[in-house]
Amino acid sequence: MKANRTTLVGLLVAYGVIPLTLGHNNYVMSLIIASLVIGGIALAWALLGNMGGMVSFGHSAFFGVGAYVSAILTLKAGVPVAVAMLLGGVGAFGASLVMLPVLRLRGPYFALAILAYAHIFKIVATEWESVTGGAGGLSSVPRFPVLFGFDLGSKVGSYLMILSVVLIFVVAYKWIRSSYYGLALRAMHDSEDATRVVGVHSTLLKALMLFVSAFMTGVVGAFNVHYINFLEPDYAFNGLWVALPIVAAIFGGYRTILGPLIGAVTVYLVDQLIFKNLIPSGHQLILGALLVAMIILSPGGLLPLLRKRSRNNHAAS
Repeated sequence: MKANRTTLVGLLVAYGVIPLTLGHNNYVMSLIIASLVIGGIALAWALLGNMGGMVSFGHSAFFGVGAYVSAILTLKAGVPVAVAMLLGGVGAFGASLVMLPVLRLRGPYFALAILAYAHIFKIVATEWESVTGGAGGLSSVPRFPVLFGFDLGSKVGSYLMILSVVLIFVVAYKWIRSSYYGLALRAMHDSEDATRVVGVHSTLLKALMLFVSAFMTGVVGAFNVHYINFLEPDYAFNGLWVALPIVAAIFGGYRTILGPLIGAVTVYLVDQLIFKNLIPSGHQLILGALLVAMIILSPGGLLPLLRKRSRNNHAAS
């Protein structure tokens, strides 16, 4: 009952209070939207790590492919933006199919192999000028439409869109985790050989998690390109789309469902609104120190720490 009340309050704040109180401040809304974009990737990254047991350094591949597929479909084929965003996720899923051979690898070898694929896709986007525009990229990418008189391309409209997308991903993640497949995947982490003995196809399940994670990241990439209205290879496949989500997921608690999202919003907003003002040219140093402190004080991340304190306070009262 308490969890339901907390969820309801959170939704009211997210969909009502924030747009009404901050909707007029374009700068702050831009930061919140950017944090949710990072949060969406962090959630997809954490799902692959928790459910699939795989650490990826190459989610920028899915982000970039999703962005390019959606941008090209809207620019050159006239596909509606909403449909193109979903197809951007499908395109990222297609990119993950190419990566299936690396599922045989473990640990850092898998992570580095995925990173190599991200560089390959970046090269393809740079050299395939007739489709992607090459190094010059694509400009005037169609923005979000006006729906029932409400401009989805406005800051508030874009915020509500990415918020809804990310929350849908949260629900999907929760369903996967509580399903039979989630149980099998968690058991597989303890002993992959043992789960094979009882009939669990571990490679297939890991592949499914890679597909889901890629699709989620591709949809976020597609959203982002229609939000900023331009795209070029260095931006689409930038390592930033790997580093920041990983930091956010670890800071917030990558083994929880909401932790990566909370970590992304907290880390990005604190960095941009506070640390950047204190040290304009070296604010990342403070962020790095904060991450190290969090790992030392609470290896599970921010969300488990908050839950622990809440339980302690409740017990004390």
